[in-house]
Amino acid sequence: MLKEFVDVLVIGAGPSGCVSACYLHNNNVKVKVVEKTKFPRLVVGESLIPRVMDHFAEAGLFEALDVMHFEKKLGARFIRGEEICIFDFSNKYGKGWDWTWQVPRADFDHTMAQEVIRKGIDLEFESEVVSLSFEGRKSITVVKDAAGVSREIHANFIIDSSGYGRVLPRLLDLDTPSKLDPHSSIFTHVKDVNRPEGEEGTLISFDILETEVWLWVIPFSNGNTSLGVVGPTSFINSLSENKDNREALNNAIKLSDYYVKRFGGVDFLFEPVKLENYARSVKSMYGDGFALTGNSSEFLDPVFSSGVAFATESGMLAAKLYLKESKGEAVNWEEDFTGYMRRGIGVFTTYVKEWYTGNLQTLFFHQPENMDVKQKICSVLAGYVWDETNPFVKKHDNLIKNMAHVLKMESEQKAENPN
Repeated sequence: MLKEFVDVLVIGAGPSGCVSACYLHNNNVKVKVVEKTKFPRLVVGESLIPRVMDHFAEAGLFEALDVMHFEKKLGARFIRGEEICIFDFSNKYGKGWDWTWQVPRADFDHTMAQEVIRKGIDLEFESEVVSLSFEGRKSITVVKDAAGVSREIHANFIIDSSGYGRVLPRLLDLDTPSKLDPHSSIFTHVKDVNRPEGEEGTLISFDILETEVWLWVIPFSNGNTSLGVVGPTSFINSLSENKDNREALNNAIKLSDYYVKRFGGVDFLFEPVKLENYARSVKSMYGDGFALTGNSSEFLDPVFSSGVAFATESGMLAAKLYLKESKGEAVNWEEDFTGYMRRGIGVFTTYVKEWYTGNLQTLFFHQPENMDVKQKICSVLAGYVWDETNPFVKKHDNLIKNMAHVLKMESEQKAENPN
């Protein structure tokens, strides 16, 4: 069997894998990337948040992505009946990028992968990991290419950025149940023939159909728009008695007073895809000779578009810690990797949970707006969830819940004593 020897093997060529590979390559590390599929390919996660821009810039990928003129995302809009709440990333607490992109991931990931190859990194498509073994910290990974030919890749370290493929969690039995309630989604793209002119046509929106059910609308610069419905798995399954994803998504669109005229009856560009019980977690995010990044370790929920940000954050961090360790410096993976990532994931987990309880929605739609509160929440939504000078980061466990309780009590008192 043919053998290859590299410093780092990266599994997966999505945002996490590309960021990892580029950072390592820029620091003279011999890296190889294997990707099971052929690009371009369909994948969910089309709404980014500003924190990812730091990673694309640091990895040297920003320029190649910027020239593609993806739709700029300047904030996010949340709709609940007649109520509208808009977050503007330029009006947030603290520092950080004021914008990001909303992207068709097939084009976005393909652009990144081609830039990785242009930089001289060995990226191999249609290369599937078949088995894995360790000799101490070093690994031997058997991969099979599109022609069915197998070979060994010997590496000092593995960064698993395989996303929903979850290669190492499967091979090493690392999966564990998520702490979030089971939710599912159905999505597709449409030719946005009824798109309004100006800002209204480009705004990413989350239309709340019920407290735990919402529709996403993500317009792209190519004239298409991503449409998806998210909710408890039992609700999503109830949208079609025949378990027909097309019927289910059409029925969800009909529930949206805001969007039914724009999208009702519009042809779908591909058969709607269902992601069932999508939340994921793992027993450990690292081990001797490997680290898990992105969706191969944790996936929470699409409501705040945190998936790609955690993917690139963990991908960049794993690469940096490997580089540090390879130079003989001490690395505490439990604290420096797992501890760090868990802190950020913990903040967003609270926001996801409080979204579905309705407490966070109470804060979003309260009138009059408290701009100080809004700016600090906006910073979280932008992905700056490690900034503990922000009380909505540091005290996330209780602050949202407590503030929502106070606002509800005030509303009840006003209802009882209108004068």
